[in-house]
Amino acid sequence: MIVALDGSVLLVAQPSLAADLGASVAQVQWTSTGYLVAVAAFLVVAGRLGDRYGHRRLLLAGVLGFGAASAGIALVPGVDGVIALRVVQGVCGALLQPATLALLRLSYPPDRLGAPVAIRTSAIAVAAGAGPLLGGVLVAHLGWRSAFWINVPVALLIAALVLVVRTPVPAPTPAPDRARTERLDLPGAGLLAVALAVLVHALAGVPERGWWAAPTLLELLAVAGVGAVFARHERRVADPVLPPVVLRSVPVTASLALLLVTNTGLFGTLFRATFHLQDELHLDPLVTGLRLVPLTACMILGAPVASVAMRRFGVRGTAIAGSGLVVTGIAALSVLGPAGTWAGMAVPFAAVGAGCATVMVTATGTVVAGAPPGYAGVVGGLKQTAMNVGPTLGIAVAAGVAGTAFSSLSSTLLVLAALTALGLLAAWRLPRAVAGADAADAAALPAPSAAK
Repeated sequence: MIVALDGSVLLVAQPSLAADLGASVAQVQWTSTGYLVAVAAFLVVAGRLGDRYGHRRLLLAGVLGFGAASAGIALVPGVDGVIALRVVQGVCGALLQPATLALLRLSYPPDRLGAPVAIRTSAIAVAAGAGPLLGGVLVAHLGWRSAFWINVPVALLIAALVLVVRTPVPAPTPAPDRARTERLDLPGAGLLAVALAVLVHALAGVPERGWWAAPTLLELLAVAGVGAVFARHERRVADPVLPPVVLRSVPVTASLALLLVTNTGLFGTLFRATFHLQDELHLDPLVTGLRLVPLTACMILGAPVASVAMRRFGVRGTAIAGSGLVVTGIAALSVLGPAGTWAGMAVPFAAVGAGCATVMVTATGTVVAGAPPGYAGVVGGLKQTAMNVGPTLGIAVAAGVAGTAFSSLSSTLLVLAALTALGLLAAWRLPRAVAGADAADAAALPAPSAAK
């Protein structure tokens, strides 16, 4: 919640921040881009560290660092300091996010993960939806720095809870195996971080530069090159950053693909629809936000419903229904007329919100339940990476289509609907049962000593 709230509040605070610090548009953009690059680069590495050294430690370090960086941003006198501390905040955000999912895996058996994951999904939706309103109140009455001060007491409260609340500890393994796995593959971790950082930076620049600009193409080429070196390196080391047992797990990989394309479709649609409402229908930001209320409300209310549906109809059927709702909602928005009435948009937005909540609950629950023992952190890091790359990719796709001759709302949303429909194939690969046979099989695998 603290991460989702911080991101949505910042969007409202940026104009005041720019005016107060005399920042350029590019500098203001980097207060968001710097964070995105840092968090995407280190999520998987943070999850791996949690598997080795303990998720409570990573959660505690991450939340304290997040709060300290927030306090620093509230005190710093110049925009360069804000950008630097936003990068630090991104690294700390990467530390704490995989740990929350890993601790859920330790606290609940696979067949009981649905309700905790649904609560988590609803909480994030509440935070993201309330962020703009809270940010507006804070900035209007206390200034933009208050948007960062608010993180400090919340971070301290979370840290206190981490210290007080007892969490299950994985069973130990023999000392020789522990000694072998205590070493982190630093070259592999560095290569993965560089590849993800460059990828997110390239995608974040597409709305301004386009897909075919030389800088974008060079960065994507660099991602391919670093990715190839990383893959070759991973095959040669005894303890890779991305363990083969994780990559071979069909429930995990299918869930990650489903989350990636669903978030791509959701945020690409929001990006294009927001411009349509404000620039083409000439609605003010408040009215635009009200048009999106059905989406936010159905995301909040849909998560607990999805948890019940998953137990009754199974993971696969529920995920297919959720993905189908997202695709149908985006496609329905694409055929709306130029007037775009509230009533005409409410039902499609509600379908997208309900479908996204369903996908988040089913895919997240499957990822956490299907994580092989000892690898809950790295799987959580992969899940959060998909959740971070998806929005950036969706905006890049929407902006790329909007920059062509076929730049209508209809054409852009049809492209996004077709891309999101790939999630139906991924949903079909999920297990039928709530716990899943693959999760049960994974429980029989030898646990690495990293999780001690």
